[in-house]
This record gives sequence, structure tokens and C-alpha cells, in this order.
Amino acid sequence: MTDMPQDEYRSPLATRYAGVEMRRLFSERHRIRTWRRLWIWLARAERELGLEIAREQISDMEDAVHRIDFAKAAEYEARFRHDVMAHIHAYGDEAPSARGVLHLGATSCYVTDNAGALVLREALRRIALGLADALAALAEFARRHASVPCLAYTHFQPAQPTTVGKRACLWMQDLLDDLQEIERTAERVPFRGVKGTTGTQASFLALFDGDHEKVLELDRLVAVSAGFDRPLPISGQTYPRKFDYQTVSVLGGLAISASRVARDVRLLSGVGELAEPFEKEQVGSSAMAYKRNPMRSERMTSLARHLLAMVPEAGNMAATQWLERSLDDSAGRRLFLPESFLTADAILRLLTNVARGLTVNEAVVSARLVRELPFMATEEILMRAVKAGGDRQDLHERLRRHSLAAKERLLGGAERNDLLERLRADDAFAAVKADLDDLLRPERFVGRAPEQVEAFTREHVDPALAPYREKLGAGVELRI
Repeated sequence: MTDMPQDEYRSPLATRYAGVEMRRLFSERHRIRTWRRLWIWLARAERELGLEIAREQISDMEDAVHRIDFAKAAEYEARFRHDVMAHIHAYGDEAPSARGVLHLGATSCYVTDNAGALVLREALRRIALGLADALAALAEFARRHASVPCLAYTHFQPAQPTTVGKRACLWMQDLLDDLQEIERTAERVPFRGVKGTTGTQASFLALFDGDHEKVLELDRLVAVSAGFDRPLPISGQTYPRKFDYQTVSVLGGLAISASRVARDVRLLSGVGELAEPFEKEQVGSSAMAYKRNPMRSERMTSLARHLLAMVPEAGNMAATQWLERSLDDSAGRRLFLPESFLTADAILRLLTNVARGLTVNEAVVSARLVRELPFMATEEILMRAVKAGGDRQDLHERLRRHSLAAKERLLGGAERNDLLERLRADDAFAAVKADLDDLLRPERFVGRAPEQVEAFTREHVDPALAPYREKLGAGVELRI
């Protein structure tokens, strides 16, 4: 009987949430291919600098890059209990002429850490592109609703109005900061280079008969082959694990921002102002057929929580490294580095999908705003009535009593705020009766919100997205 995939645990990030490109990037095949490319770059550079490595040996290595016998490598690892040595032997089987020069002078971290740097840099760039896609979708949403007045909240209590587009700009400001941090982190990925067992380059100095300049040039050549300007100037056996913490922290910042968007969408969905995309046959509840839950935003919240939980793990790992190397980082990094990126990828797919399909229920938005506007207009009503000759303290007391009575009526189930009717019936406000309706126009209360949306998207968002424009707008593969 053939074992079925359903008979063993598989990460939901791989089976349900993350996209195919990010899964491929952290796959075993991509990792070992990257190791083999690093062995080729090392051999080429060593040959260029005078070591006896034949061109045919390098050609054999190049021809065998994609012929990876994982079963044979597993057999070797069962014997050697060492994954790098297992793959050196498996690669040597595929390129036998090069067996004697494979990994020449290197330590395991030459392939593990340098391959890790290549993967992290590409993964960060993919996250940046995904974030740019989400920002572009939110910018379009913000512009479309730049002048749509809505009730703003502080403490989730009604406050002075804003616009739907301005609120989206609050989300984008955080996400824009994340994009800049991710871009900076991608540029700072440390390439360990060719440093030897404890970072002293002693093995390479021996290979080149004490020629320090050749050792330095070897380090530089391999870094350039990998697409880095330069290698790290100093390392122990590994590149600094603090960078792993910084990377996961940056992804954690993205989780914070996305979680805020998701929570706001969930709150506003609860009062009927917003609705995330909902498929034609999507089921909101197995029992309550009428339900239309914000499940994508809920999933975003859950994934963000998981991503944030990995930040302290990365910090603890970096803080407990011993001297030149401790292997207690190995198992943790195999878990939290791929999972951090797969989780961030899943979050961005959800965020982009929600942003592209977010619906504003303008009738509900308007009704909720109109219900509260009379209370918000009371300060200006008071000022105008005083200017018309009224007694400030007396008018304030009347406004207080009328407002509390209108609020109590609303809390008792009334659909409409009758504060204006109460003021019209009070002779103390006779001088401003004609102004009351004009004072309640929603656009009077949103300040510069529409202008802020236009300026923010034009001056900040558009320039940040410019490098990504040709790649934006691709379909988002949203899984389950």
C-alpha cells in the first residue's frame, strides 16, 4: 500500500496558505541547487587564482547541477550523520571527475550560510514585491473613496468624521514604512564568503601558499559570482545570527501593520460599513446560512500572530550563540526562517486580495454618520448662537440637556437623531435656525482629509511603488 500525503503531517503554510514561488524558494531542491552553484563558483575562482582544477572538472560540476539524487543523499546522511557531507558525496557521484576538488578548503557553513544569504535576499525581494502589490491596491481604494465622509472613532467611540480614503492612508503609512525597511534589509543581507572553519581563512591561506592577496581575491570573486558587492569583512564559522533576528523582526513589523488593517476591516464589517470579498458560493457558517464573515481578515490576524511569535525565538537564538559557533541555532533556523517568509507571503496574498475587493457600503456609512453628526455640530452651533447675542453659559446648558435627551432616545431604540428638532423648538436658538441644515453637511467636518489622500498617495506612495510598476497587478494566488 502506497503511503498517502494525508497520512503524515504537512505544514498548513505549504498546503493551504503560502504561494508557489515562496514555497519553491525554500524547497529542498532549490537549497541543494544553490549549494552546488556555490561549489562551482568556489572551484572557478580557485582555478582562476592558480589552483590545479581542470576546466573539464568544472564543466562536469555544471552539467550535474540539476541531477540531484535525494535518495542517495539520504543514504549518505544515514551513514555520516552530516547533511553537507552527504550532498558532497552525492554530487561527486554525479560529477566523478570533480570529486577531488569539491568543497576544496571550505567548511560546511560555506554552503549553508552563503546559500541562506542568497535565499533570504531573494525572499525579501519577493516580499517587497508582494507588499508593493498590496499598497497599490490600497492606494487605488483610497483615491476612489478620498472624499467619502465616514464616522471616525477613538476608543471605538464616535469621534469627529474622516473619510474612507483617509483611513486607508493610515494603513498605507505603516505598510510603506515596512516596504522601506524590507528593501533596506534586502540590501544588507550578509554574504559570509570564503572564510574557512572559524573565519580565519587559514585553510585557504594554506592552499595558496601563504598568499594573502589571493585569499582576499578568492573571497571577493565568490561574492561577486553570487551577486554581492563584497563579502563580510569578519565572521566566525557563521554569518552573524543577529541578522536573522533583524530579518524576522522586519517581517514582524509587516505582521503588525497587516494585523491592524485586518482588525479595522473586521470591526467595520461588524457594523456593516465595509465588506471584504465574498465568493458566489462561499459559506459563512455551517449552521447560520445568512452569515458573511470577514474570514480573510480573520485569517490574516491569525497568521500575523504566528509570525510575531517567531520574532522572540529568532532573538533568543541570536543572543545565545557561543564564541565562533554553536549548533543550537540549526534546528530553530530550519523552522522559523522558512515559516516567517511563508507566513509573510500568505499574509500579503490575503491583504492584496482584500484590498482589491474591499466594498464600502456607502448607505450604511452615511446613515451612521448622520446619526452622530448633530452631536458633533454642537460646538459650532454654540459659537454661532453666542455671536448672534445669546448667553454662552445658558446656551451651553441647553445644548447639554438637549443632547443628552437625544442620546437617551437613540439608546432607547430610536432610528433618527432628533437633536436639531429640539434646538429648532427652543427659542434660545432662534437666531441660528436657518443655519442648522447647512451646519450638518458631512463634508464640513472632514477637514483636509480628501487633500491629504491626494498628497500622500502622490508624494509618498507613488514614488515608492515606481520601481515595481512593471510587475504590479498580477493575479494573486489565494489558496483555500
